[in-house]
Amino acid sequence: MPAHLNFRRAAPADAAVVAAIAERTFRATFADQNTIEDLDALCASAYGETIQRIELEDHSRETWLLESSAGAVGYFMLRTATAPSDISGRAPIEIQRFYLDHAEHGRGAGQQMMVFALERCIAMSGDVAWLGVWERNPRAIAFYRKQGFAVVGSHIFVVGADRQTDLLLQRTL
Repeated sequence: MPAHLNFRRAAPADAAVVAAIAERTFRATFADQNTIEDLDALCASAYGETIQRIELEDHSRETWLLESSAGAVGYFMLRTATAPSDISGRAPIEIQRFYLDHAEHGRGAGQQMMVFALERCIAMSGDVAWLGVWERNPRAIAFYRKQGFAVVGSHIFVVGADRQTDLLLQRTL
């Protein structure tokens, strides 16, 4: 991992930080492919500080911040919950969110985040890690495939009023 970065488990007091990372990275990644109205609706329904606090207090989730000396630059959220039927395994763990500031792309931070996320999945007694990724996000799909994930199905993910197809990917732990 780049020397200037480290992981820290997020606490409910980090809700504003997590919400800010989620919204800025989501908008930076998808602004050119979605309307501002759809982005605003998704961000309001998924990334507000109150929503993040509730998620951070949920015992079925673990959230880890990736921090530099200047502050948080990314985070991932893991969740133990019922997985879609396309996902196999007796104890699947969802990588529900995996967000990294664009300035850190291509510098090894994403790879290190994924290694740590998969280690946490194992520590949570998972046997399969899974996630959803928009079918029109080729960079992320290529990254996940490089990390050993394979497409096993799809589902609908709603962004505002736009019904989009997410690919479901999984890998054995």
